[in-house]
Amino acid sequence: MSYIKRGTKSFRMANIALFAGGFNTFAILWSTQPLLPEIAKEFHVSPAVSSLTLSLTTIALAISMLFVGSLSEVYGRKSVMTISLITSSILAILTAFSPNFYFLLFFRILQGIVLAGLPAIAMAYLGEEIDPKSLGLAMGLYISGNSIGGMGGRIISGVLTDYFDWHIALVGIGVISLLASLLFCITLPSSTHFQPRTLEIGKLSKSLVSQFHEPGLIYLFGIGFLLMGSFVTLYNYIGFQLVAPPYSLSQTLVGFIFIVYIVGTFSSTWMGMQADKHGRRKIIQISLLILLIGVCITLNTNIWLKIIGIAIFTFGFFAGHSIASGWVGKLSTHDKAQASSLYLFFYYVGSSIGGTVGGTFYSDFGWGGVVGMIAFFSTIAIILSIRLGLVAKRKVQFISHGISNH
Repeated sequence: MSYIKRGTKSFRMANIALFAGGFNTFAILWSTQPLLPEIAKEFHVSPAVSSLTLSLTTIALAISMLFVGSLSEVYGRKSVMTISLITSSILAILTAFSPNFYFLLFFRILQGIVLAGLPAIAMAYLGEEIDPKSLGLAMGLYISGNSIGGMGGRIISGVLTDYFDWHIALVGIGVISLLASLLFCITLPSSTHFQPRTLEIGKLSKSLVSQFHEPGLIYLFGIGFLLMGSFVTLYNYIGFQLVAPPYSLSQTLVGFIFIVYIVGTFSSTWMGMQADKHGRRKIIQISLLILLIGVCITLNTNIWLKIIGIAIFTFGFFAGHSIASGWVGKLSTHDKAQASSLYLFFYYVGSSIGGTVGGTFYSDFGWGGVVGMIAFFSTIAIILSIRLGLVAKRKVQFISHGISNH
């Protein structure tokens, strides 16, 4: 059984499928973010409470991701991913018809549970089916589908809300996602290297707990939590500020703020290369410092300086996340997929907790309160990165010492 190689029809089909799957997942996940001011207005809830439409989805996703990967070991990669994508698309359409805020939250929690299917399994599928020499390109295309989905979902929902309302926006996202799901199902080559296994919950739990004993991983989990908590907080509440006076921007223009994501697509690749050249320790600290500088610039009331600040912040976030997530596999000595799942668990829990707590800071202290909270988070992340650097350095010295003794 041969691997899927670059330049073949199967390679193109696999990349189209996973790009569509990534687009679907992250368009649905982040679709309510630019709609938070509209949701708060319609249901008469505070900014912090409206953010639960995002926070509860991401925490459900985080918990599900710990188990869905294990289900795919039993039932197969493609089948679990396909069910996940089609079900989440149907739920996206149903969400638009929520009669009250509680139904909206209920549907968003269900979405979080089923959305876990793709991110928890896609990388395992690529690792099993794609030729190792072509894996970097395939992984890069999958990640770009994720970021374009996240950006596209926010922009589409913002524009549709402006011209119609947020209900039509969610129907639009659901229909586009359903078409992407069908494309995924038709084009993804079936697994040829997958070997079904029996489900062993006890073994899974034991290996998850053992990851906390790995030197340095706990710091990476903390950095992931703080990074995503900061990122989601900024993007959750910038919309509230920009639709209000003195800016009074339309939902369409607020949606287009997410185009600065393109900066992140560049920074994750370029800063990753710098980390290979100059060391992860130094570059992750620079990335976190860039994030801190960017958020402080957003305190300026000039709209263009504010957008530049958001772009700098986004550059730092994607660079930091790219380096931290790549570092997990290097520091973990066993069950690396489990270590990556735990990193993503803390990452999305950071989104849930940070994103909602940030709403309280916004309601009580305005935009300055949001910036203060993110500055605190990023300062703690810098301290953790310094501790992580020392642990990683000791680990390298220990391995080198062991080799020299042989």
